[in-house]
Amino acid sequence: MKNYSIVRIGHEYVVQAGAQSVLKIASRRRAAWLVSRAVELLDAEPHPQMRRTATAVPSIERDPSEVP
Repeated sequence: MKNYSIVRIGHEYVVQAGAQSVLKIASRRRAAWLVSRAVELLDAEPHPQMRRTATAVPSIERDPSEVP
């Protein structure tokens, strides 16, 4: 989210990413905090368990521990 802006519309603030509105919130301070937190999460490394292995082959066999 390199290109974002926070625009006041009436009594609310709208966070825009590029030309698209993505969030409407009542507090400018809260909008800025949420944007900075989102940037941190997008830049973070994925959890090791969440990474997919390229060598894993999907199987259609049932898991004996799940099904009797």
